[in-house]
Amino acid sequence: MTQRFQVHPDNPQLRLIRQATKLLQDGGLIVYPTDSSYALGCHLGDRAAAERIERLRQTGRDHNFTLVCRDLSEIATYARVDNSTYRLLRSLTPGPYTFILRATREVPRRLQNPKRQTIGIRVPDHPVPAALLAELGEPLMSSTLLMPGDDVPLSDPDEIIQVLQGRIDLLIDSGHCGVEPSTVVDLTGDAPVIVRRGKGPTTPFE
Repeated sequence: MTQRFQVHPDNPQLRLIRQATKLLQDGGLIVYPTDSSYALGCHLGDRAAAERIERLRQTGRDHNFTLVCRDLSEIATYARVDNSTYRLLRSLTPGPYTFILRATREVPRRLQNPKRQTIGIRVPDHPVPAALLAELGEPLMSSTLLMPGDDVPLSDPDEIIQVLQGRIDLLIDSGHCGVEPSTVVDLTGDAPVIVRRGKGPTTPFE
C-alpha cells in the first residue's frame, strides 16, 4: 500500500519529513517534488530500491542515476570536480540542472554508468528535498519520474497514485509539479555537452 503525505511546498512539516526519512532508511522507494518535476528517490546504499527504480523506468544499463545532494561540499565527496567545474557548479546550484561528472570511489559501482564511471549530480532548489536531505544527512539516489513511453514526467499527484499505487512506498504530495525535467549537462570532457534540454537555461553552456 502506497502512503501519501500532504507536505507544504514552502514550509515542509518536520514530522512528515522525519517519517519519510525513516522510510528511506528502511529501504523504501518514494516519489518527491523538485524544482523541475517529481522524482523517484531511495537510500544511497539500497541496492534493492535502486533496482525497483530501474524496473519502473525500464532503463538500460547505460542509464545515469542521479545523486541529489545538499550542497557543493557534498558533491565533492561523490564526484571529481576541478576548479573550473567548481566555479560553474557554484554559479548554477541550487537549480534545475543535473551534471554528469566522474564518480569517486564513494559511489557504489552499480550506480555509476558502467562504461564511463560517471554519476549524475543535482542540487534542487526546492524546500521539500532540502528538508529531506538535511534530515537524511547524505545524498538521495534519484531519477526523474518519467515512465516508459511518456514524453513528460508525471506531475499530478492523483495520477501518480493511480499509476504507481503499490509500486512505490510513499508519495510526498506537494501539489502539481512541473513537467520539465532538469537540464542534463555532461561536464566530463573539455567543454560542457548538453545531453538533455529541460527547465534549466542552456545559455551558460553555449
